[in-house]
Amino acid sequence: MTATEQAASSSLTGAGVVSTCALLFTVASFWWLNARQGHLRTWEPHAFAAIVHSSTTRLRLPLVLHNTGPKPIVVQDLILTFPDDPASHLPLLWVSTLSRLQPGPDEDAKLPAGFVVPGREAQQLFLEFEAPFSGFMPEARDYKVQLQARVGHRKGWRRLLTFTLRAANIIDPNRYTVYNNAPVELTKEDQKRADAALLELLEEQGDDSAPGGRRQRDSPHDDGDTGTSR
Repeated sequence: MTATEQAASSSLTGAGVVSTCALLFTVASFWWLNARQGHLRTWEPHAFAAIVHSSTTRLRLPLVLHNTGPKPIVVQDLILTFPDDPASHLPLLWVSTLSRLQPGPDEDAKLPAGFVVPGREAQQLFLEFEAPFSGFMPEARDYKVQLQARVGHRKGWRRLLTFTLRAANIIDPNRYTVYNNAPVELTKEDQKRADAALLELLEEQGDDSAPGGRRQRDSPHDDGDTGTSR
């Protein structure tokens, strides 16, 4: 092979490599920008609303859900679980979606329904969870809580968020109102009020008869991190 032929062959080989790399880069860029399945992320709430009765407990959380990828994510269902207290606490079921954190008489509550978080967008939601029939009677202490989700592109319940619920801040359990979820110290007077109110509820619970049935859902389980990636 002459020097001219060798130079031509090398030129063709180099051009082929460049073309192949350009094609791979184009395909990868298209997948990353348009077809990649992202994660669903959320963060620990700084406040919550709560009411605690001997027959039921309700928690309302302000949450922001962010889809990190370009493809939309369908959220089918949500629950709150207590991984450190599996034997004594039933999951809190998602029962409604509200327009604000502070409960009030003029609220427009919406029943649970699947919703979509568009790609690379975030949504703020005020979600209400309930444990009827004394499934959860909080003590005046911190609880480890997990928010689990069922999403359209994965099977089963997936862990979305683990955070601390500071139930000791619930100083007036019979009133549905907002409490701070930050790690702040209560005054001695507030601590006594919280302990006395929750003790009274626990005593009422012990006097009540066994509860009836409740709405059933699939048993949640922890399959790993958010689980919302492909």
